[in-house]
Amino acid sequence: MAVKRVKTPWYKYYDGVQKHLEYPDFSVYKLIEYTASKHLNNISYNYYGTKKTYHEFLKQIDEAARSFKALGIKHKDIVSVCMPNTPEAIIAFYAINKIGAISNMIHPLSGENEIKNFLNKTSSKYILTIDVSLDKIENIVNDTKIKNIIVASAADSMPLYLSAAYKTMNIYTTASGVINKYVGKNKDKILKWNDFIKLGRSYTKEIEDDFKGKEVAAILYSGGTTGEPKGVELTNLNLNALAMQAFEMCACLKEKDTVLAIMPIFHGFGLAVCVHTAQYLGGTSILVPQFSAKTFDRLLRKYEPNVIIGVPTLYEALLKNKSIIPHNMSYIKCAISGGDSLSIELKKKIDKFFKKHGANVELREGYGLTECSSVSCLTPVNHYREGSIGVPLPDTLYKIIDPSTERELPYGEDGELVISGPTVMKGYYRSKKETKQTLRKHKDGHVWLHTGDRAHMDKDGFIYYKQRIKRMIVSSGYCVYPQYIENVIDGHKDVSMSCVIGIPHPYKIEVAKAFIVLKDPSKASDEVLESIKKHCEKNLAIYSWPYEYEFREELPKTLIGKVAYNVLMQEEEAKAKDRKFSKDDKPITVEVVPDEVTNKMKKS
Repeated sequence: MAVKRVKTPWYKYYDGVQKHLEYPDFSVYKLIEYTASKHLNNISYNYYGTKKTYHEFLKQIDEAARSFKALGIKHKDIVSVCMPNTPEAIIAFYAINKIGAISNMIHPLSGENEIKNFLNKTSSKYILTIDVSLDKIENIVNDTKIKNIIVASAADSMPLYLSAAYKTMNIYTTASGVINKYVGKNKDKILKWNDFIKLGRSYTKEIEDDFKGKEVAAILYSGGTTGEPKGVELTNLNLNALAMQAFEMCACLKEKDTVLAIMPIFHGFGLAVCVHTAQYLGGTSILVPQFSAKTFDRLLRKYEPNVIIGVPTLYEALLKNKSIIPHNMSYIKCAISGGDSLSIELKKKIDKFFKKHGANVELREGYGLTECSSVSCLTPVNHYREGSIGVPLPDTLYKIIDPSTERELPYGEDGELVISGPTVMKGYYRSKKETKQTLRKHKDGHVWLHTGDRAHMDKDGFIYYKQRIKRMIVSSGYCVYPQYIENVIDGHKDVSMSCVIGIPHPYKIEVAKAFIVLKDPSKASDEVLESIKKHCEKNLAIYSWPYEYEFREELPKTLIGKVAYNVLMQEEEAKAKDRKFSKDDKPITVEVVPDEVTNKMKKS
């Protein structure tokens, strides 16, 4: 059961040596249990000042595992988790894994129909949800196989004074119309978290943990190579390998280091790096369920994290925060940017900012995607090359190919980036065609993940990302898939067809714009537009709502009759200089903890 770690960084560009790691053939939970046994008194997580040691965390996982078994959940059953970053969420994730079941990770901001599709496609019979998403789930639960809805509140693990403040806000009535006692339309199916935990006391059998490395541990959602979200099957090996690789590649971390977990656990970066990697090294995950870029500096001052991970817009907001109080940031050991392209100028500004505030670090850019368990390439310590996203992680192979022939291209030549290694997904859940298109066995005998991204590699193995080949929008680090939005808009009773593209945004990098052709173009009006907007808000996650809508009598077409979205993109590029954005534009946040509670936390 030994877990081997190399003592020195694996990368040595001067001799081309790439060190190999030994990956255990057991579960995600087993890896944490094994490594935690060596530092049981270290703090596993910190949630608004509530701290739990690894000894306590393992006990919480065992209690939840017994409760899941008491509900009748078996090996390979799929349990949905619709939660932000709270203790209950990570306890449930590891508990589900301990009993050999699979976590189906759903974004709490997903629309009702999205949640219904995610539940039905996986045949989930049980779901854990944050209270503020309960009304959406109740609206669709009778169209699913769900037997029990386990409801957790953001207040459940808060210190008593914060919990009391949170509950007196009566957030259930203001956010979702569901009162404190969870008296909803399906009260016979609802279990409060504490009542759920009590169930486990009746399960006295020993829990067998024989989960193997190649078995699926979690399903996360990605757009794949088409617009409809696909369930990415990540195995125990995928997630364990990622944690071990990330630890080695960071090359500066040690046990007891703290990681600011603002990337959500339904996102590969949040689950695999902010939580699983932190737990693997014996560090502390600082759990943040609600995040706003405006309060980023407060989090830094309060927790002084050793590791911060975020999207470029997060760091940009830090620079723009005029109210930030200068303080010594020497506690930062590692700062990583991922989820979107980091401009050379922004990196320079952030590096200057860190130096000014006493942090002896440079912002390190990473690249990855859900299909390879999040990060697969990272800038090495003190080895930045301008414009590069770094080099592949240990045991991860990168290749640049001609997408039409799969022929490997010479150094310096642009082509499609493909990836092979132990973190590459098993496949898309129940999507054989999409899996076959994305995972391909080449003549070299390796199975390669076709990313749909254009890049080139220099002679030393550094990767230079260019752009997305596939049609996708990245808005504030979230992947937004035009085809999926179009499918929703086209479902409106007045719409004939639509086309969605990304347009530049000064803060979010890109936002979606929808071009709409009505069944009767003469009926275009503010009332119809408002109806379409409400339709989108009901059926789409908030981060994918179109920012702009435009009625057209017809859409430009190619010679073979396809919508020429490139023509629309060119038109919008021509308008870019004249476009004005609202001063009230704000980054999207997951509103699960009221500001009043956050303010009380600051004053404590």
